[in-house]
Amino acid sequence: MSQETNKVILETKNLHKKFPITSAFLKRTIGHVNAVNDVSFVVREGETFGLVGESGCGKTTLGRCILRAIEPSSGNIEFLNRKDEIVNVETLNYKDLTKIRRDMQMIFQDPYSSLNPRWVVQNTIAEPLVSNTSMSSRQIKERVEELMDLVGLNKRYLERYPHAFSGGQRQRIGIARALATNPRFLVCDEAVSALDVSVQAQVINLLVELQEKLKLSYLFISHDLSVIQHISDRVGVMYLGKMVESSTTSNVFNTPRHPYTEALLSAKPIADPRVKKEQIILEGEVPNPANPPSGCFFHTRCRYCIDACKEEAPEYREVSPGHFAACHRVDELDLQGVAG
Repeated sequence: MSQETNKVILETKNLHKKFPITSAFLKRTIGHVNAVNDVSFVVREGETFGLVGESGCGKTTLGRCILRAIEPSSGNIEFLNRKDEIVNVETLNYKDLTKIRRDMQMIFQDPYSSLNPRWVVQNTIAEPLVSNTSMSSRQIKERVEELMDLVGLNKRYLERYPHAFSGGQRQRIGIARALATNPRFLVCDEAVSALDVSVQAQVINLLVELQEKLKLSYLFISHDLSVIQHISDRVGVMYLGKMVESSTTSNVFNTPRHPYTEALLSAKPIADPRVKKEQIILEGEVPNPANPPSGCFFHTRCRYCIDACKEEAPEYREVSPGHFAACHRVDELDLQGVAG
């Protein structure tokens, strides 16, 4: 983890993404899936903002909306470019979006499917430079060799195809490709979830080293609480498309303020057999995002639910300095963190 500054490099305001549901007959739109629902948060320069939540909560969709890999339905995305100018990403045309993508890149989840099997490593890493810069062939070759050294791969591998590499090596190639244009901000979408545990540790350590060396900012998306706790400066928790809690890593893990966060943390194993804590089993299934429940979206699975939770949506607000949560009972509940 790096020491963040107070300068905000990315801010989303009331971001929404709706996917249409079409009927089989005549392909008419009969509803919408609210994959990202009114999400607001900031990422500061040089920090790692961890995003956690169960599968289907909208983490990946949020990351792709920020980069305009998919178009957000509404809301604002403000980014501080390398000239220290605030840019509204959601309004950029294709030409300006191409320019800003030099500063914003993505590391994908699957190191096997994210690389073109017909391209050698040289071409894979050089692709962003060819598309987004006016560098000469010689300059591109020198930059690619520099990136190979940066991610810990031998330059003699440049003419090999992806099938010749292990999962960890492929992910290093993906990281090198993301770093090619010298970006300021990276979306790491489950960047280590497809790797063996020992290789996960190596890649995480590499990301930390690169962050300190290159002054990078990360949005780190994961469902692995141990990874999030290790790498993140601040953490956001998502449920059914909404941000339900965010604060510093120590606050979220030790003093959670939302019942859903408490339930997630109760499933995190503790490497001490003397520590005993209750594991909270959430009853029922995740509600349908196309037809979410009234009031608080979490009330159908929450053991602290009261009548107000069923009727009125809670406000996402600052409940203590730097700690935000959306819960009607946030001031009266004493929730359990990872320390038990």
